[in-house]
Amino acid sequence: MTEKLKILCVPSNEGGCAYYRIIAPYKKLEELYPDRVEIRWNKNPLGIDEKTGQWIPNWDFADMKWADIIFTQNLCNYGGNYTARIIGKGKEFGKFVHYDTDDLLTDLYKGHRLYGVYKEKGLGDIAKFIYHHSDLVTVTQQKFAARVYQYCSPNTTLAIIKNTIDYNLPCWNMPRVPKPQKNYTRFGWVGGIHHEQDLKYFSGVPHLVNQRVGRENCRWDFYGHPPPNTPPDDWQLDVWRRYKEIILRGFKGKSNWAIHYAQTPDRYGQMFTNMDIALAPLEMNDFNDSKSEIKIAECGRYKIPLIASDVGCYSEWIKNGETGFLIDPKKGLSEWVRVLTLCAKNPDLVQRMGENLHKITEANFDMNKMVGARIALYEEVMNAKKNKAN
Repeated sequence: MTEKLKILCVPSNEGGCAYYRIIAPYKKLEELYPDRVEIRWNKNPLGIDEKTGQWIPNWDFADMKWADIIFTQNLCNYGGNYTARIIGKGKEFGKFVHYDTDDLLTDLYKGHRLYGVYKEKGLGDIAKFIYHHSDLVTVTQQKFAARVYQYCSPNTTLAIIKNTIDYNLPCWNMPRVPKPQKNYTRFGWVGGIHHEQDLKYFSGVPHLVNQRVGRENCRWDFYGHPPPNTPPDDWQLDVWRRYKEIILRGFKGKSNWAIHYAQTPDRYGQMFTNMDIALAPLEMNDFNDSKSEIKIAECGRYKIPLIASDVGCYSEWIKNGETGFLIDPKKGLSEWVRVLTLCAKNPDLVQRMGENLHKITEANFDMNKMVGARIALYEEVMNAKKNKAN
């Protein structure tokens, strides 16, 4: 029997990025390959006192010393320096260190809400240090890899691991909510709290489409609002107030829109049961152009075509009129209005594009089919490293 790979997983937090990049796939590895991997979970392997921020005396680093592979991702809640120290301590103990991120941490754009924090704390430079000192760096797509390759050392393997979804979860197997009539289109946008700059490229579009197809023939749903128990002074509520102002510019008369609360990542799927077309407007910048195509995996599961800005790697999967539409960022709002109007007036086209996209997502984004490749990647890179040392 081959000895199991001992992997220490250190999630940066419990948010959506950590869920898709480490929590869900490595829980799935535990489930499907218990004879090949043994996994421990520890969000604080370095031993920092969460109340005082001081290092706990005489910490033994037991989990780090136990592991063959130390895997962490993004920048953890304890700060960028903490994440960098995980990498450094792992190397000190002679471990194989794997670092993953799905955000271009080295080049945050000025319109991003966290731009000032990143500059002040030097998080871009910390990310470069991490890339340089890790044994394996994984990102979500080719453009991303091309942008960070320069920061990796000759001893670092840079690889692409696409985001995948556990389609066995109940939320990805729910019945779709029926449309009230055939010639009725439900447009849906699902987003987090860092899209104010992106939504400016969609400002007023719902109002203009309403004018062309009739508000009685379409609906707009926006998902991701903070939950109802959010404190009234929480900054996330201000973000969504601005979202609403941007998106609904020009709206008059009876409303055909609604804003919905965010869901936890393991319940995301239910948001896609009540839409016919998914929307992904993005500003063109290096950060967005390095984003993953997780929206493809999400909406395609429910046979929903995606209409997105031609930014990032959407062009790998979206073909105009076949699986959705790509909007040239240079063409502006008029192109969004034209394409959405076309779709609203052609429900058969929307249905066909959704079915085509579904075939792609089932073949390429099902975690149950794809996650085993991570073991093969570890074995390949670790063997190559061992042979090079010899």
